[in-house]
Parts: sequence; structure tokens; C-alpha cells
Amino acid sequence: MNLQARVSNSRPARSRLRSDPASPGFRIADYPFYLLNRIAARYAIDMSDALKAIGMDLPTWRALMILHERSPRSVSEIAVQAVVRLSTMTRVVRRLERAGLVRLATRSSDARVTEVQITTRGEEALRRVREVAGRVYARAFADFSPREIELLNGLLVRVMSNLSLSA
Repeated sequence: MNLQARVSNSRPARSRLRSDPASPGFRIADYPFYLLNRIAARYAIDMSDALKAIGMDLPTWRALMILHERSPRSVSEIAVQAVVRLSTMTRVVRRLERAGLVRLATRSSDARVTEVQITTRGEEALRRVREVAGRVYARAFADFSPREIELLNGLLVRVMSNLSLSA
């Protein structure tokens, strides 16, 4: 094996050692979860600022997007999809109901379950929110190709799947 091949084969191994907290060569800047957390925090700040300008917030954005894809859903289903506590999502849904963006009803097959349905007004609000979210997305992925976005999403799905297996 020539020197070039040995160097290129050892680079991924070194990178993996730097990203593994159990390794003596660990570097926080190479730790994928550190990077993911920084990205998520920066995104939350940018989205919160952008949504505030139109009188919305992140929990509203998440709930409306989830309901747009399938409505009605139970409050607990929305909470699981949005990765927030049920008590938090219950408060969000009640606020959305007061604003006329969703309608609440008891599930006919199980009175313990509250179903949430997006309203026409909620769909209109979602259009405004999506415009804002689209601008943040465009800035974040400005220099990414469609293939790179697809690859990134696939890798993130694999990480999530691996974490779910160990739960």
C-alpha cells in the first residue's frame, strides 16, 4: 500500500478517535452530538427571532407543521413528533385553540384522548410561518446540493435509529 493510501485510510480512524469521548484523543469540536446541539441551538435562536416578527413561536411552528401533515392527531402524538413533554404540548395546544388555529375534540373511541385538528385559520397561519422557516432553511443550506441534504438526512435518520435501538 502506498503512502497516500495509508494516510487516507488512517484519516477516518483518527477522526473517529477524536469524536469518541472514551478515546484519549477526544476533542469536543469533533464530537457529533456537540455539533448537533450547537446547530439545534443556533437554529432555535434564529427561528425564534424570525417567528417573533410575525407573532409566532417555535412550539406553534412545530405543532402546526405536524398537524398539517396529518390531522386530527392526539396531543400525545403531537408531543412525541415534536419531541416535547406532553404537559408542554398540552399548554401549546390550548393556546392554539384560544387563537382559533386548532379545534379540540374528545376521541370517539376513547374519551381519555383529546384530538387536535388544524383549522382553516391555522392553515393560513402556517403559510406565513413556512415562509419564515423557508428563509432560515435557505440560509442554512445555501451551499448544499440536494444530494448533500439527502445524505445528511439519511445519516441523521441512522443515528436516530441507532439511539432508538439502545433505548
